[in-house]
Amino acid sequence: MNTGQAHSETRAPGRREAVPVAAAAPLEAAVSARPGRFRLLFAADEWLLLRMRRWHGPWRTRLARGLTRAGDGKSWTLVALAFLATRTPTGVHLGLRLAAATLLATLLSQVLKRGLNRPRPTRAIEGFTALAENPDAFSFPSGHTAAASAVAVALAGQGHGLGPASLALAAGIGLSRVYLGAHYPLDVAAGAALGAVAGALARLLLG
Repeated sequence: MNTGQAHSETRAPGRREAVPVAAAAPLEAAVSARPGRFRLLFAADEWLLLRMRRWHGPWRTRLARGLTRAGDGKSWTLVALAFLATRTPTGVHLGLRLAAATLLATLLSQVLKRGLNRPRPTRAIEGFTALAENPDAFSFPSGHTAAASAVAVALAGQGHGLGPASLALAAGIGLSRVYLGAHYPLDVAAGAALGAVAGALARLLLG
């Protein structure tokens, strides 16, 4: 990570404007460098992302990558199939609920991503390098976090510790996305809220 001057881009209606932000500068400096009514929110968002880089280390990076892999579409498909494979009423019900929750979360997050078009940190901050590959070009909201949060809500209250375990996993996946530089903290917060809605809808549809 370049500790010198970095540049980020804000998107106003009809234009893009590069705004210089010092990676290690205080939050006040980042705020003053950004124009616009939401400058405090977006400056704090970028500042928190860059501060996270101080925690980088080999074992933390391995853990974060493992959590991110656990939150991708293939992993949730396997979990849903494992529930369905039990052929028990509870297992089939949970498999269908999990599948519905992740599908809704994915669809909603993709619609928002392509509607808002917030660029990933690697595209918006000059010299910024993520520690994981980006599945697409858009950052807001975090699809991984949305799906994981949807699963946590879908499995809330279930036996065998499924509820607490899925909630802890969702929190870990969300943190991993910021740690790896794939998303801003605001992306993850929005993804968690969106996932909670998707999980609640899945419970409403499937009981």
